[in-house]
Amino acid sequence: MKHRSRIDLRRGGRPFTNEPPSRQIAATISQSHAALFAQALALHQAGRLAEAEPLYRQVLQAEPRHFDGLHLLGVIHYQKGEYPEAIRRIDAALKINPNAAAAHNNRGSALKDAGQAKEALASYERAIALKADYAEAFYNRGNVLRELARFADAADSYERACAFRPNYPEAFNNRGSALKSLERFDEALASYDRAIALKPDYAEAWFNRANTLAALRRFDEALASCDKAIAFKPDLAEAHNNRGHALEKLRRFGEAVESYDQALGLAPNYADAFNNRGNALKELKQFDAAIASYDRAIALRPDHADAFFNRGTALAELQRTDEAIASYDRAIALDPGHAHAYYDRGTAFLRLKRLDEAVLCYGRAVALDPDIDYLDGLYLHAKMHICDWTHFEEDCARLQAGVADARAVAFPFHLLAWCESPAVQHACAKFYVADKWPPFPVPVWRGERYAHRRIRVAYLSADFCDHPVMILAAGLFERHDRTRFETTAVSFGPDKPDRFRERLRAPFDRFVEAHAMSDEAVAKLLRELEIDIAVDLNGFTDGARPNVFVRRPVPVQVNYLGYAGTLGREDCDYVVADRFVLPEEAQAHFTEKVAYLPDSFMVNDSGRPISAGTPSRAEAGLPDHGFVFCCFNNTAKITPEVFDVWMRLLGEIDGSVLWLSPTNSSAPDNLRREAERRGVAPDRLVFASRVRLNEDNLARLRHADLFLDTAPYNAHATACDALWAGVPVLTCSGATFASRVAGSLLGAVGLPELITGSLEDYEALALKLARDPALLASLRQKLARNRDLYPLFDTERFTRHIEAAYTVMWERAQRGEPPRSFAVEPIARPQS
Repeated sequence: MKHRSRIDLRRGGRPFTNEPPSRQIAATISQSHAALFAQALALHQAGRLAEAEPLYRQVLQAEPRHFDGLHLLGVIHYQKGEYPEAIRRIDAALKINPNAAAAHNNRGSALKDAGQAKEALASYERAIALKADYAEAFYNRGNVLRELARFADAADSYERACAFRPNYPEAFNNRGSALKSLERFDEALASYDRAIALKPDYAEAWFNRANTLAALRRFDEALASCDKAIAFKPDLAEAHNNRGHALEKLRRFGEAVESYDQALGLAPNYADAFNNRGNALKELKQFDAAIASYDRAIALRPDHADAFFNRGTALAELQRTDEAIASYDRAIALDPGHAHAYYDRGTAFLRLKRLDEAVLCYGRAVALDPDIDYLDGLYLHAKMHICDWTHFEEDCARLQAGVADARAVAFPFHLLAWCESPAVQHACAKFYVADKWPPFPVPVWRGERYAHRRIRVAYLSADFCDHPVMILAAGLFERHDRTRFETTAVSFGPDKPDRFRERLRAPFDRFVEAHAMSDEAVAKLLRELEIDIAVDLNGFTDGARPNVFVRRPVPVQVNYLGYAGTLGREDCDYVVADRFVLPEEAQAHFTEKVAYLPDSFMVNDSGRPISAGTPSRAEAGLPDHGFVFCCFNNTAKITPEVFDVWMRLLGEIDGSVLWLSPTNSSAPDNLRREAERRGVAPDRLVFASRVRLNEDNLARLRHADLFLDTAPYNAHATACDALWAGVPVLTCSGATFASRVAGSLLGAVGLPELITGSLEDYEALALKLARDPALLASLRQKLARNRDLYPLFDTERFTRHIEAAYTVMWERAQRGEPPRSFAVEPIARPQS
């Protein structure tokens, strides 16, 4: 908020002295015109400029060198916004008396508002030199120093003004603003509070105090301070706008829109309020309305880079990704230093799997503003997708240090591929949740007990489509005991019908399309449906909606399958695991209590088809002969250390190849270059072509001799694929949940001998298997036998186990007992 400089209507025909005013007047004003000047001055002081001006002119007609007449006529020109004429008149007065402090002060004000800040500063300093205790000049000097971004000097100047005039609320207010710019927020608050103590109805001070509280993330207090500002000045549009901002941060988005509408009612051309209104509508999932609001901001201010940027994020939410990129491009064209636009542009390219462009965007954002929250982790994540390992170890170390320092350096999901410490992953999750999704003060579910005939379970996910999680879980949904469980699907993803989505719809009692629903609306719906247990199948993966869960809409909330780690949220009661993937000693690194299932925590669909016709090796792109090492994991899971092992294996086993999945177009070339650096011919890496159907992928997988897992982020669904297709999986288990998943699967399919505890052992066992065809053949035979005998692919058995877990959770909630870790007793298996 702009503050005008303070003018001084005191007369100053001579330097300030201790003489009585009457004697000063007599020295400068002839007796014949004293009455006329006195009348003009009285009118001026009353704000009646149009009446005062002609009287000053009459005085000057009679006495052209009348200092006070020239000076105060100049002040009237300043007050009318006629700055050049104001400066001319005051300069003429100062030629008569160059030692009049008030005239130098007022000249400074005219220069400042004429855009001549440095010249204004010199005038204020001349006034202070003439009158050392000149509070108004120190105040005005502070204003121009703030304009010059010399905030420390400005704060000092305001402090001097306050020292000379302790009852100067405006100086305390502006001192607070200078201190806020220096991020000395507590001192700024104290200064605003002093201004308010002196002037309790000081709306601008309440407004500025609110902004400082918002900077401190004390949004409840910021909201109350905005309300005070509005109470004293209801037409202060900026306060209504900032009130909306505080409400947004409190996740009261509907009320935020109302506040922005109030601001726009007072100031219909308030572009920033339209922009902010769009942000609140976006959070309400009203994306089309948000875009319309951004468009209105842009129409009012075609150079509004932030509105183009925010418009891009709304378009991205609608999956209109090319339009989103065009909007980011416009923001960047208007503001080439707009680091956040590069950041989100990178994310849009990531979604389109244009990974090279994503990496370039993130790199540019880092160069512009390395302190953007979570940017460093996302940049490394994008580089890992394309297997760009430049500065990999340094990047990982820096991110791990950032997490240890409780800084916003990485999203929890992005740690899974390289971080081997469950404690660090837990710390990252807890920080992220506290930063982004603190608990709601008033939960949606208030402790009610439901008396349903069936336990009501809702599965919430953005991936109800042909997605690895759903390929695994479809059989579970179909096998739920409908006499004991009523199931609801809440789909956060877009409704894009396909064959698999139609299969997923069928087994649920209710399928809710929630993509366009706000988080608040979804939470209220879960409460209205009296859901007993809500299962989060996303965690921190794409499309997740944590804001639904932090509202606590149901008695029991569960983290399952979609995310291989803790969510770090106190509102999440349980994580579904098994004793291998989450040993008891690791519980300390999970916020959730653990529901231990027998066998493996991972569901599998025993009805998954495998195409009858297996393509030839040539059709699969493989050489006719030679050992086939395979890894169909996402390339973002490949680390340089694991790749080193793989290349040594190719070097040791003549004629062998490594069969990989090209999850993006850039990774193959980078991996071939990395192979060549390690002395391996690039053509020893074979990249599988894309196939549309999972059953065709399973059929071609049969050509693999040994599936080599990644670490510390194991194969999950891809390991299930390999085992279901009859391919042994070799894994290296670590300390994190994500690094122990393949070991859990191997234990449940009766192949624990393929679990190693170090990369040295992993490499040694891979060599042994590749060199001993009989040993490998015996493992394949064992896997073929165990596939139907062991529990990993027994979907019916798994369903009964997870239903038993849900029952324990429900019973504890019904008794009003807090969550507690427990283990489900296994159903007895027939003897083989």
